[in-house]
Amino acid sequence: MTWPAVSVVMPILNEERHLAAAVRHVLAQEYPGELEVVLAIGPSKDRTREVADSLAADDPRIKVVDNPSGRTPSGLNAAIAASSHSIVARIDGHAMMPADYLRVAVETLSETGADNVGGIMAAEGETWWERAVAAAMTSKVGVGNARFHTGGEGGPADTVYLGVFQRSALERVEGYDEAFLRAQDWEMNYRIRRSGGVVWFQPRMRVSYRPRPNPKALARQYFHYGRWRRVVARQHKGTINLRYLAPPAAVLAILLGIAGGVFFWPAWLLPGGYLAAIVAASVPLGAGLPWKARAAVPVALATMHMSWGTGFLTSPPGLGADSRTVRARQENRENA
Repeated sequence: MTWPAVSVVMPILNEERHLAAAVRHVLAQEYPGELEVVLAIGPSKDRTREVADSLAADDPRIKVVDNPSGRTPSGLNAAIAASSHSIVARIDGHAMMPADYLRVAVETLSETGADNVGGIMAAEGETWWERAVAAAMTSKVGVGNARFHTGGEGGPADTVYLGVFQRSALERVEGYDEAFLRAQDWEMNYRIRRSGGVVWFQPRMRVSYRPRPNPKALARQYFHYGRWRRVVARQHKGTINLRYLAPPAAVLAILLGIAGGVFFWPAWLLPGGYLAAIVAASVPLGAGLPWKARAAVPVALATMHMSWGTGFLTSPPGLGADSRTVRARQENRENA
């Protein structure tokens, strides 16, 4: 096949220590075609901009653009606008892709006719806590049946991790909605699918991911995931299912059980049943892990469920009110 040129876009913020290695890793991909890397640099507190400018001065394949807001979706849009090629690959600064990542992606785009292909967010930890979270994040108990977390057969999917896109698809949906500080990938993939495009899961595209280093950081991450997934559900009707409703339902059941248990002791079976269920589920997930990691798996599961569910339940109605979906609806009402 003729290998099309690929633009790799990377939103970067406070990455002085890792930026050079991340860019080298991308340019070392075993891809037969032409590559360029576009770095969208946010207002960093370290020397990230200086490092980026030095990299661009040394290699004409590297471009640097500004991302004044520092937000991921705006950085991605800025980098896409400054890129040149028909294939656009989103790569994060800490993502560690296999050497054939881009080759497999372009082959899959060609073979399937998809608009976006992506693979597995392979959580891998180093500390005992990170290994416990990795076990939880790669299980159906932890994250449901999302193949980009748990793996599975290749094929059409609702969303994928990161993504390698046909530029024509990005232009068709006008890129990322910059109002979505989280869930911007899911939301844009939804619009790609609604426009008649195909999002394709390719399990050979396995990207290493480092989980959050402590329970507080994990709770904050999943709390915001839940909040922004509720925004997607509000703005795009019919995108919610039982997998997304399970965490908020668990939070409500536990609160009801605790409150009701004061007056009616069988109500304690609700929180007690949840605790027993995640402890039982943690036994096979922790197999082969050090004892501290095995003991932490139920803590990781509960942190993910409760934080996501709480974020979903408490998502403010005004969150995401500046999105293009909301603006379009307002304009339609005004013009009606």
